[in-house]
Amino acid sequence: MPVTDEAIEKIKSMIVTGELGPGDKLPKEADLAERLGLSRNSLREAVKALSLIHVLDVRQGDGTYVTTLEPNLLLDALAFMVDFHQDDSVLEFFEVRRILEPAATAMAATAMSDEDIAGLRAVLDELGDDPSVEVLVANDMEFHRRIAAGSGNTVLCSLIEGLSGSTARARIWRGLTQEGAVSRTREQHAAICDAIESRQPDVARAWATVHVAGVEEWLRSALGVPQSSS
Repeated sequence: MPVTDEAIEKIKSMIVTGELGPGDKLPKEADLAERLGLSRNSLREAVKALSLIHVLDVRQGDGTYVTTLEPNLLLDALAFMVDFHQDDSVLEFFEVRRILEPAATAMAATAMSDEDIAGLRAVLDELGDDPSVEVLVANDMEFHRRIAAGSGNTVLCSLIEGLSGSTARARIWRGLTQEGAVSRTREQHAAICDAIESRQPDVARAWATVHVAGVEEWLRSALGVPQSSS
């Protein structure tokens, strides 16, 4: 095992076993390197790598700390990774969204507070009668973000948010080129919101599936990729 990978695994082990917890400060570099049987250079590289994925927080002049390790923080790396994928690989992200978002929407129909549902409805009402595609997509992303948060599952919410940016370009492209895309999006959002508000998880799941699958199938057609059999 390369020495930096070994150093990463040893620090990871300290966190996984509970020796170091969220917010804890790591021992001084020299002491930790000696304790783990590592060179200070390999330890330093490991700390740098773990700070990039938000496991560690290096505070200049203060020391190195374990972060909160909350899902939204650790899954930031997912959003960074998906930004590199374009064209037909975006279809794979839509397929994952088609699995995750209906589940989150069904959960939101039972877990979302009345106040948060009112906020979701307000997002829909923010759109004018003839919004630009850019405004519509921004509204779309906020709408789905609130539903994911309303599921009550922070891991699921972070996964969905991480995937959201990768599919935004396709949604803009669809809005610019497909006739009726804007009105269809508004109608489907309203139906999803109605189902959540009336506490009908199965109906909410069904509308969310229709909504995400519609964009996915349009993109397949636009790219000349065979339609999904799932």
